[in-house]
Amino acid sequence: MAKGKPVGSLVNLIAWITGILVSLAVGFGMADAVLTVRYIPEIVTIIAGWIVVILTIVSVVLAIANKA
Repeated sequence: MAKGKPVGSLVNLIAWITGILVSLAVGFGMADAVLTVRYIPEIVTIIAGWIVVILTIVSVVLAIANKA
């Protein structure tokens, strides 16, 4: 990607936001038992979903703190 250029920065930001939204969607879907993983018990999927949500939020906070 073109680092330092405005268009490259915008594309990177859009990709980052998309990744965050997808991670949260999948994590909450697993935590609500809407998304399941075949052959894995439901409780494991729910716990994994919450782990995904928590780690995504932590990574957002750390990324913002790193920019400041």
